[in-house]
Amino acid sequence: MKDFYAVIMAGGIGSRFWPISRTAHPKQFIDILGTGKTLIQHTYERFLKIVPKENIYIVTNDIYRNLVKEQLPEIADSQVLGEPVMRNTAPCIAYACHKISLLNPNAAIVVAPSDHLIVDTDEFVRNINDSLKTAVEHQCLVTLGIKPSRPDTGYGYIQFNSHTIGENFHKVKTFTEKPNLELAKTFVQSGDFLWNAGIFVWSATAILKAFASYLPEMNDIFVEGESVFNTEGEQAFIQNAYYQCTNISIDYGIMEKADNVYVLPTDFGWSDLGTWASVYELAEKDYVGNAVIPSDKVIMYDSSNCMVNVPEEKLVILQGLHDYIVVEANNTLMICPKSQEQAVKQIVADVKGRFGTEYI
Repeated sequence: MKDFYAVIMAGGIGSRFWPISRTAHPKQFIDILGTGKTLIQHTYERFLKIVPKENIYIVTNDIYRNLVKEQLPEIADSQVLGEPVMRNTAPCIAYACHKISLLNPNAAIVVAPSDHLIVDTDEFVRNINDSLKTAVEHQCLVTLGIKPSRPDTGYGYIQFNSHTIGENFHKVKTFTEKPNLELAKTFVQSGDFLWNAGIFVWSATAILKAFASYLPEMNDIFVEGESVFNTEGEQAFIQNAYYQCTNISIDYGIMEKADNVYVLPTDFGWSDLGTWASVYELAEKDYVGNAVIPSDKVIMYDSSNCMVNVPEEKLVILQGLHDYIVVEANNTLMICPKSQEQAVKQIVADVKGRFGTEYI
């Protein structure tokens, strides 16, 4: 267990959950399901069951350092890796894995987003432990795939073949970005496709070897910093290094190209909580399908299947609303049909164009 490490990626701005999720306080730092804990707190607690607390690293934007420290007070300053700019997942993984490899060349690392929901923690812990052991034993790159329950067009898909290692790790055949509905239906019917959960497991040795092969320029940038990692000079080096990195995801940069990628089919009650519709699906609902978080002062007449998230102290009365999202936060009220919630990103862009960053 002392060789096991976790890297939690917490740098996103969660714009699809506007106006509750804002640039200054994005969704990973919010109790979006009304459980009493924020998403990053749930993620951190899950990993405490797998790795020692000193082996958990949070990669986040510099502007969220204080939020991380506030919500995870047990974390040392050296465990919070600040990014000066957003550059997608490959640079943040290169940074964390180079840093960890210098501390422990035998490290096995799990990398996961900070804002996903996992219902069955015990199953998750078992799957991650199996993956860490398999990744070390076979020096392969492991990704976790979710058995699809529907032909969802919002997720990427992983196709696997019959070649396996360990108990149930299948060789990956293809990665497909978000498909259209027809294609998604074909994928689900075929039985050899899984949702891409964006959770990765590997040894430090295997991932750094992959960076050297498939993203050599990016790898060289971080190799250059090895003399200052885990010293006072680290932060100044990173401030400069990030601006030299290309904006590329780990999926596109490495996972789609490497030939030693395996997927573990899993079923631990996963959701990436990517949209209000996904929160609605998971939230408790009344007998006519309304999900209200928090529910103390919301009165609804002749209304059904609505997702309502408003400040606790505000009295809200809704009449004759069906299949709507009603969200209020930060002096902003948004009322939007559930069927049109994909327009939220455009709304945010329009608001920014009209009022600057005041409401973003």
